[in-house]
Amino acid sequence: MLALLLLFALSSQPLLGSAEASPDQVLDTLGKNLRADANYYIIPAKPFTICGFVSCFNISGGISLETTGESCPLDVVVVKQNLGLPLRFTPVNNKKGVIRFSTDLNIMFAHDAYDSRCPHNSLVWKIDPFSKEETLITTDGVLGNPGSHTIDNWFKIEKYEDAYKLVYCPNVCPSC
Repeated sequence: MLALLLLFALSSQPLLGSAEASPDQVLDTLGKNLRADANYYIIPAKPFTICGFVSCFNISGGISLETTGESCPLDVVVVKQNLGLPLRFTPVNNKKGVIRFSTDLNIMFAHDAYDSRCPHNSLVWKIDPFSKEETLITTDGVLGNPGSHTIDNWFKIEKYEDAYKLVYCPNVCPSC
């Protein structure tokens, strides 16, 4: 009995599965948890400065849809002087409905951001595989379905100084 007890005590492997800590939750500007079932606006961390004859003032902006090449799908652009369009975040594992740092998620314009210029394209973001000079984010991605055929559709939210940044670095397909 003593030998069995020592065997368990000296074992380097845990007997019970140890739970890995979940990444921290992303917070909105009010300090509340970002949720997968809500709409949000992305506000640039550093506002644009516009100077006139008398003074300068900061103007925030947002994220919107626009054509930058082909007419469809529409591309994701930064706009000045308005909030842009509402967005939704959908994590690869949507069991709890909260958005966490460094976890794969789809980003899409909310349904009320529907644009009649491209009625047959989805509002889900993806990396434009055809942009040669720079990385462009466009729409017409696929919601969910992680794998090699949707690898361009997955983004992450990371901490960056006192703000957040969106990154493209998916883990949803380790063999891709």
